[in-house]
Amino acid sequence: MIQNEMKNFVKYTSIGLLSSVIFFGFSTPILAQNNTSKTIDNHSTILVGAENTTQYLSKLKGKKVGLISNQTGIATINGTTMHTVDLLLKNNINVIKLYSPEHGFRGDADAGAKVKSGVDSKTGLPIVSLYGDNKKPKANQISDVDVLIFDMQDVGARFYTYISTLHYVMEAAAENGKKVIVLDRPNPNGHYVDGPVMKNEYKSFVGMHNVPIVYGMTIGEYAQMINGEGWLANGVKADLEIIPLINYTHQSKYNLPVKPSPNLPNAHAINLYPSTCLFEGTNVNEGRGTDIQFQVYGSPFLKNMPYQYTPTSKPGATSPKFKDEVCYGEDLSNVPYQSAINLKWLINAYKNNTKQPFWTMNGKKLWIDQLSGTDELRKQIEAGLSEEEIKATWQKDLEAFKKIRTKYLIYKD
Repeated sequence: MIQNEMKNFVKYTSIGLLSSVIFFGFSTPILAQNNTSKTIDNHSTILVGAENTTQYLSKLKGKKVGLISNQTGIATINGTTMHTVDLLLKNNINVIKLYSPEHGFRGDADAGAKVKSGVDSKTGLPIVSLYGDNKKPKANQISDVDVLIFDMQDVGARFYTYISTLHYVMEAAAENGKKVIVLDRPNPNGHYVDGPVMKNEYKSFVGMHNVPIVYGMTIGEYAQMINGEGWLANGVKADLEIIPLINYTHQSKYNLPVKPSPNLPNAHAINLYPSTCLFEGTNVNEGRGTDIQFQVYGSPFLKNMPYQYTPTSKPGATSPKFKDEVCYGEDLSNVPYQSAINLKWLINAYKNNTKQPFWTMNGKKLWIDQLSGTDELRKQIEAGLSEEEIKATWQKDLEAFKKIRTKYLIYKD
């Protein structure tokens, strides 16, 4: 989110992911829940870009390297799982600096929380935070590096801020003559494309490009699109290289080995996230303050709905919406695997809400408009349109985007 936006809305919402954590280690593994374990499996045959070492290690010899990563930047080599920075150091690569996104290098900061720069206690390397007031690396923060390596796990939703961090890293690199290498990772929501395409007037840190909510691309493919479509400031082009995945297609079912951020605890939450994150723009709690974040929704103002839960202070969500208040809503923990955005839950909450305003503000703008990338979705729900009627209005823009997307795909659909 952009700077003045965060000051007004940090308490309740934020979807991005960056931070400076002060030590390396691994977050709690994401476990496929019972209802998703049959459809989302770990595929040991898929090798992430970091594990495709023959394609990049030799290119880093003799270079000063900066690594943009967080807790998701891990690789398994010969049966040993390690962070990418440890992999690089083990291979005598001269890593001199680390950069962290929203939620910090360890990935445990609250959404939207201010993350400070610091030092990694394991390696002693300096950590530069790329969040808050310093979303784009400054020239003096990358002047001493030759190559910037980007290795973070995206979840395939426009408002998940790692792709915004990627944009700013590429832009700073292009402006300062630095090479960018993206170590590609699977997109757990890469099996479909859906949602309204963002309009220019709603650009922010939770949506910097004219893409739909779900774009169906890996972060490496997305980086190629940023470069190829001239989306960097003044049309600059980054010296960009993608280290590809092995044995991956967009239909590959992939269960992430670690939580990509504090409030996406499992595969089911990640699958529902493009749909349930829209509740961030309402007076409805989206599961923050529970152990099933983005898999339930509720508020004190949906009392005619049968499911009840009470959000409390939790790591990564110390001040959730309606903390310590009983919320009424719906439990989505057993809904089927989604291959499209589901608007029925948002529409249902709007219809059952008993206290206005339903839509919440983010600074001077309605948060739902920034998340959806348009004011049309909100107005359509207010007008009583059905999910089918709303989705019909997306199709022209979606078809246009798909033509752009095709130019940058590395993997089969």
